[in-house]
Amino acid sequence: MTIKEINGKSPAVGKGTFVAENAVLTGDVTVGDNCSIWYGAVLRGDVGAIRIGDNSNVQDGAVLHGTYGVSETVLGEYVSVGHNAVVHGARIGNDVLIGMGSVIMDNAVVPDGTIIAAGAVVLANSILEPGIYAGIPAKKVKEGSEKITKMAHDNAAGYLEYKDWH
Repeated sequence: MTIKEINGKSPAVGKGTFVAENAVLTGDVTVGDNCSIWYGAVLRGDVGAIRIGDNSNVQDGAVLHGTYGVSETVLGEYVSVGHNAVVHGARIGNDVLIGMGSVIMDNAVVPDGTIIAAGAVVLANSILEPGIYAGIPAKKVKEGSEKITKMAHDNAAGYLEYKDWH
């Protein structure tokens, strides 16, 4: 893994967190406890802070970044950022699943109990309500529910087991 200080700020990784050998964490990055940062993931906290809550995962090839002076990236607890997704300066609540290849842009807010479908694009400054979102630009296709929250939570919980295999 590459953990690099930028402008006097070094990444911090919580207890029980797995960071893959080729993941990159730079600058102002804080990863909570029992998280997993997978192969080829890049958490680039050089121009804005990145904060990841406990029990969350950033999967293979995903990129977390922000825009200097504009945004920082915050993920809540039990968040899954899918393979090759980009979270760019957005705020993500708890129990959220961000699908593979999706893009969440600056200052978007994704609330608790939400699923962003694979390939969806959430535009900058979007303020979503709980539910399932799909498409370009992302539009709500299903209202939020306890079932959706549980699906997102359970996805992240699965990664608590997977990380221990590595």
